[in-house]
Amino acid sequence: MYIIHYLNLECVGSVESGLTGMTWSPDQELVTLTTGQETIIMMTKDFEPITEVAINQDDFGEDKFITVGWGKKETQFHGSEGKQAAQWKAAEVQPALPWDDRKPRITWRGDGQFFAVSAVCPQTGARKVRIWNRECVLQATSEVVNGLEQLLCWKPSGSLIASTQRHPNKHSVVFMEKNGLLHGDFTLPFGKEQVKVKELLWNSDSTVLAVWMEDLKPRENDHPNTYIQLWTVGNYHWYLKQSLHFGNEALRAPVCVCWDPEKPLRLHLLTRGWASYTYDWGWSTQHSHGNDCHDNANVAVIDGGRQHTCVIPPPMCAFELQLPVPVNLVTFHSQAQRTNELAALTADGHIYVYGQGESYNLKLDSNIMLCSLCVCRVAIDQEEPLTLRLLLWLSEDLFLAVAHGRHLTRLLKIFHTDSSELSLTEWKDSTGNIINFPRPCVQTALCTLSGEEHLIGLTERSHLYIGDSLVASNISSFVVYDDFLLLTTHSHMCHCLNLSTLSIKGLQSALSSDANQNDETVRKVERGSRIVSVVPQDTRLILQMPRGNLETIHHRALVLAQLRKWLDRLRFKDAFESMRKLRINLNLIYDHNPTVFLDNIEMFLKQIDSINCINLFLTELKEEDTTTTMYPCPSCSASSSASGKGGKKVDIICDALRSTMETLDPQKYCLCILTSHVRKTTPELEIALQKVHELRGESLNSVSAEEALKYLLFLVNVNELYEHSLGTYDFDLVLMVAEKSQKDPKEYLPFLNMLKTLEPNYQRYTIDKHLKRYRKALHHLSNSGKKHFTELLSLVKDQRLYSDALELYPSDSEQYKTLSVAYAEHLVEQQQAEQAGLLLWRCGENARALQAFISCTSWRNTLAVATHIPLPPEQLALLARDLAEKLLEARRHAEAALCLEQYAKDCEEAISALIQGAAWEEALRLVSLFFHLSPPLPVIAISYLRQLIFYVTEIATCCILRNNKIINVCVYIYIYIYI
Repeated sequence: MYIIHYLNLECVGSVESGLTGMTWSPDQELVTLTTGQETIIMMTKDFEPITEVAINQDDFGEDKFITVGWGKKETQFHGSEGKQAAQWKAAEVQPALPWDDRKPRITWRGDGQFFAVSAVCPQTGARKVRIWNRECVLQATSEVVNGLEQLLCWKPSGSLIASTQRHPNKHSVVFMEKNGLLHGDFTLPFGKEQVKVKELLWNSDSTVLAVWMEDLKPRENDHPNTYIQLWTVGNYHWYLKQSLHFGNEALRAPVCVCWDPEKPLRLHLLTRGWASYTYDWGWSTQHSHGNDCHDNANVAVIDGGRQHTCVIPPPMCAFELQLPVPVNLVTFHSQAQRTNELAALTADGHIYVYGQGESYNLKLDSNIMLCSLCVCRVAIDQEEPLTLRLLLWLSEDLFLAVAHGRHLTRLLKIFHTDSSELSLTEWKDSTGNIINFPRPCVQTALCTLSGEEHLIGLTERSHLYIGDSLVASNISSFVVYDDFLLLTTHSHMCHCLNLSTLSIKGLQSALSSDANQNDETVRKVERGSRIVSVVPQDTRLILQMPRGNLETIHHRALVLAQLRKWLDRLRFKDAFESMRKLRINLNLIYDHNPTVFLDNIEMFLKQIDSINCINLFLTELKEEDTTTTMYPCPSCSASSSASGKGGKKVDIICDALRSTMETLDPQKYCLCILTSHVRKTTPELEIALQKVHELRGESLNSVSAEEALKYLLFLVNVNELYEHSLGTYDFDLVLMVAEKSQKDPKEYLPFLNMLKTLEPNYQRYTIDKHLKRYRKALHHLSNSGKKHFTELLSLVKDQRLYSDALELYPSDSEQYKTLSVAYAEHLVEQQQAEQAGLLLWRCGENARALQAFISCTSWRNTLAVATHIPLPPEQLALLARDLAEKLLEARRHAEAALCLEQYAKDCEEAISALIQGAAWEEALRLVSLFFHLSPPLPVIAISYLRQLIFYVTEIATCCILRNNKIINVCVYIYIYIYI
């Protein structure tokens, strides 16, 4: 053990057979050693031995497979090969390769619970991989893998163990599962005996596999070439993303390569010349940047010496460019009209330029092909790999790149081919301040925010900046398209924000939390989705899933913005087709601007020019205003989405369309006209049926009566349509509909034949009663004569159509009186005796009206009717006293006093009622009037005073004794008693 503080070595133990390998566990708590005796020694971090076991064991391990024999080769059918094919044949085991160092290799899983050992079996001479747990107990043994090499590296996430295998025709990196079975592989881009792999290294987050290789058979007296390749996986396909060539100089060859434990995409290496290099990579999506219709939205994917142009799920692609050397970088042309051209920077420093061309060998549905334009090599110092990076294509023959070297450079200049000098200057904003990001950004873009140009950037830690302002800290990807900023967040949301209507603070507020789910600017996406590109002049947004697959979505904000543009430009057909495809409610065509739509209905019909599409539009109509509920637009004014005219929206549209269609071509739009009748809020089925019936007598129509009726049956239930056809009183039409239904003729023919025998009015009454249209039935029955009045009265009582029936007869007729009496009886049953009394009084039933008024204590109407009869004075006074008693019970003292005073002529009882009801002023008036007309009567006055004192005492307990009106009454009575 080497002690750093004292710079000396200390022996902590020895093994007689020698040590052949040593590895620490990821948590640094255990150390695993392999010895020359083919054993494994496990020790603690203090080098205290825990256990020692043999590497080569005959047992498979604790995870031995258990099978019941299903699917065995002996039970399968082998066709013409016969039963001999079912016999198991032992696989021929090949020994380890000659250049194998035959030493064990140890690798730990990322969580430290398992480790794997690759060792050469003494019996067969072939390598096997065995998996052990943390207690050094064997778990599994790999299957026989001929050509397996000594490299071994367990993926930190724990799913796979990487190794290499040499086949007769290729050299591959293979993967094993924890149970020892092979699971996937990829082929190295070299010949079968061209290179040997020195090391496999997974980065800390298991996304990149580094393969360190060198030539297997270098030239005589020459050092082997050294390579480091970085591989990633997507959609179960392995991509060679970066390739570092170190040449054959001995001092430039790496001697140590390792990944940074904290930054997953940082690689460290040390060369024989004691030069240390640190490489930092970042994920970048290279796509064409055009915004016009000429841009094909190409996306370039690097795959070793191949460059894919992807528009379908990887690893499939539309086009593939094969280059002789692995590609490290791709860039697209930045000039308009040429954004489909691209340039590829290879590992040997060459730039390959490809432009759009044509070929007769392309498929009919293809419209682009890339052909090679030129190849050039950059004349710079190529001592180190990846000297040239960050390539940008500025113009036809001008590229911008960043190169690193061993000397610091303060000024970077670019030289054009015509020797005109260009220089880089610092970018300043409108206030003259230099634009700087607080943190380095791996992706940048220009955007216009509230009319001002800004630089937007995304850091590797998901921080989004606009200039030096932090906008959000949970952004996984973004793209700027037209006036929109599209972003995906780590909360699995995709935002689409209109930059022309937002400020930096508004953008921060919109991204501070995932907004209302009904907001068109936000939609959910799959976990880990990242934006790849946006198709120009379209609504398609391309996302890539964590597994590597591509998905196309139509973000609602992009779709609605495009639809609004089309509708403003009166491009109804484009809007309709897009809405139909993307399932946008077609009501938006009208709701976006009702007035404009109603003024351009003829243009709408001519652009759509499809009966089916117009019918679809009509059938989707509803009263809801979609611009305020489903698709609100904050930037739109309220007037633009207001109703075009007063009334119901559906009726307005149906009437307007029908009127225009009848003017243009009623025969062509026959079905649409029928739809406009059916789709009204109150369906006009009778009118629609009548128009269908009219088609029977015309032979030159584009739509026959049979087709029109069949279409109506599609819109309306056949039984409902039959009922409405019966309501037209046209038996030919009824038969036409009935024939299209599933009804048995035995069901409807007898009924129709019976109707034909009836008098017309009674016939219509019978039909309306059958259809439960009782008001119409009542009208027709009233026209059938007096002989059916009894039936009419029964109908009125059953359906309570009293008001409708009274309107059909003169007020002086006997029928009117009979109906009024029946109506009054109904009102009495409904506890509406006063209304019943008025109705009886009107028709001359005074006695019954009097009883009705008495029952509801309607004293005014009661006394009015009693006077109108007229009743004798004695009976009238008695009636008034009865009414007064009921009014007193109902605590209506003033009204009771009025009855007693004016009709019963009993002022004493009236005063008593007023005093009881605390109506002091009225009581004072009656007392004054009573004593003024009569001589003072002390006895009566005293009784009144006693009664008054009783009520005053009760009121005093409620603190109302201060009322001057009460005191005045008391004093007034007292004066009359004693003076």
